[in-house]
Amino acid sequence: MGFIWSLIIGGVIGWGAGLILGRDVPGGILGNIIAGFIGAWLGSLLLGGWGPVIGGFYLIPALIGAIVVVFIVSLILRGMKRTA
Repeated sequence: MGFIWSLIIGGVIGWGAGLILGRDVPGGILGNIIAGFIGAWLGSLLLGGWGPVIGGFYLIPALIGAIVVVFIVSLILRGMKRTA
């Protein structure tokens, strides 16, 4: 049950990052989950563990990390569309 809870929280974090930036995460729900997990890892690595914890994620660093991940992925995909 803990794994499923982590998937849900990771998806919500990725979705929230997409909403904040106003950009969609490629891949829909799976993209949100991946962005949430990578963002949580990146945010915890760069900012440490602080703030409220839900589902094993420190929410504030995870959200900041997910925002960075979504922004970088959207820039890369936008650049790929221009060259195609």
